[in-house]
Amino acid sequence: MISINPKEITTAKLHGYLLSAVAPRPIAFASTMDAEGNPNLSPFSFFNVFSANPPVMIFSPARRVRGNTTKHTLENAMATKEVVINVVSYEMVHQMSLSSSEYPQGVNEFEKSGFTMLQSDVVQPFRVAESPVQFECKVTDVIHLGNEGGAGNLIVCEVLKLHINEQVLDEHGAIDQHKIDLVARAGGSYYSRAKEGFFEIPKPISTLGMGVDAIPEEIRKSEILTGNDLGMLGNVTQFPSLENVDNFAKDNPQFMGLEITKKHTFAKAFLNTNDIESAWKVLLIK
Repeated sequence: MISINPKEITTAKLHGYLLSAVAPRPIAFASTMDAEGNPNLSPFSFFNVFSANPPVMIFSPARRVRGNTTKHTLENAMATKEVVINVVSYEMVHQMSLSSSEYPQGVNEFEKSGFTMLQSDVVQPFRVAESPVQFECKVTDVIHLGNEGGAGNLIVCEVLKLHINEQVLDEHGAIDQHKIDLVARAGGSYYSRAKEGFFEIPKPISTLGMGVDAIPEEIRKSEILTGNDLGMLGNVTQFPSLENVDNFAKDNPQFMGLEITKKHTFAKAFLNTNDIESAWKVLLIK
């Protein structure tokens, strides 16, 4: 067994150990609004519920290890004292991952990740309509744990109102853990599906996905492709070139001249094997 003094290794390495060892962790999909009314949406896995009376949740947007800067969610929560915490189910996990991209201030992550903004009842930030449970909260305290990169900022939230999709309830009105199908975060690019186990999603750190909003409307409104599928498609930086699409079509003539439903079905099959590039080429064949 190795023994480590946290002060003797880099913050980045310690961060990796902590996230991989303390896992899986629930995800606070936090919706906030800045002082000018611009929405922001971002996931955080330093999160849990800490009290039922009063109902209190705490999540922590840590200072970035690279660059030692703060996140928009922290800045918004401090400015407006309001946040909506949405839970993350498996069927929305790829869209959630896309929203974690470091988009500039003012970019609407709801639009980039293809989520629906749902008006809240008692706070200003929007709810994520696709989330099976949404908590409208007031921020009662923000505790700064340090000033260096990697330092946490505990946002203490009191739940003012919660919303539960009836489809995740059992016959007694309790939340059915199989129906809600929650997803948790682990180390590196790993997640855990509560009812099945670990799976991997490449984390969008070094590049910005073009977003679901950049996907042609015919594809966005597909009856075949799911929100997760659109999240995967929106996580690429650009469309394949016309030359690459044409070459793919010549090598795969079975995909030419397909009606929309069949084209989307073949694209979905590629997405199921994580072959996003081929999925895009099928979708773009004329």
